[in-house]
Amino acid sequence: MYSVSERLQRVYQQSRRVIFDSSSKFIVMSDCHRGQGNMNDNFLQNQQVYFGALNHYLQAGFTYIELGDGDELWENRGIEPIIQAHSDVFWLLSRFYERGRLYLLYGNHDAVKGKKGFAARSCSHYYCEAQGCCRPLFPGIEISEGLVLKNRESGQQILLTHGHQGDWLNDRLWMAARFLVRYVWGPLEAVGFTEPTGSGRAREKREKVESGLSAYAQIRRCLLIAGHTHRPAFSEPGRGRYFNAGSCVHPRCITGIEIEKGAISLVKWAVATRADQVLYVARERLGGPVPLFEYG
Repeated sequence: MYSVSERLQRVYQQSRRVIFDSSSKFIVMSDCHRGQGNMNDNFLQNQQVYFGALNHYLQAGFTYIELGDGDELWENRGIEPIIQAHSDVFWLLSRFYERGRLYLLYGNHDAVKGKKGFAARSCSHYYCEAQGCCRPLFPGIEISEGLVLKNRESGQQILLTHGHQGDWLNDRLWMAARFLVRYVWGPLEAVGFTEPTGSGRAREKREKVESGLSAYAQIRRCLLIAGHTHRPAFSEPGRGRYFNAGSCVHPRCITGIEIEKGAISLVKWAVATRADQVLYVARERLGGPVPLFEYG
């Protein structure tokens, strides 16, 4: 019998602990689905917005946490063409990593990152076309299923994971789902169809996944930040402990969860226009900030 609670509890028990305090700053994003730069690449439309947002967080001293499905490895067989197609983004991510401010988790669409040897084989270096040589990417990185942030002052814990653990098809049967996406829905998507295991799944199914994640957070009395459903979520104190970073493939915007100065917020980044018609990448707060201690 598949139990969402037991599945998430295993993730919690096996996850690395990262200590934080009121001076810590995190930006949590999910579901970039970076592709090869072709017509199936859902990330392509928001690449510039994403780059602008991450450049802001790099300069502001944030730690970047990617919750999974960062790379589309169901439709694409390998990560190397994805790195080449989005070399500017990976260069920026490597800047976070060399400063010790990058954590990568895997989801169902990039579950192969959790296999032994994948990170060392595919994520240590990349070929820089501009310099004509190999450059370090994420040497020695560990890509895991979950991460736990533990508050040094209060002991409060925040579990971060992709969220497919609440979705039986995309968790236990992800290899079968990958086969369908790669050989059936991938080609159909190119002509306008939407694959059923992604953001186009029925609203009722997404709500069922979110209900399981939310119930676990309430029972365990911990905050849970996930992605997977592509639907941003922000719980107010006393009404829940579940948060969702949304995705980076929304039409015209990307969303994420910020933790800064001991408070949590849901934010959106999108292209905006100044009065003089100059375009810029703008940040908008959709929820919060709410002090973390208010969640008990």
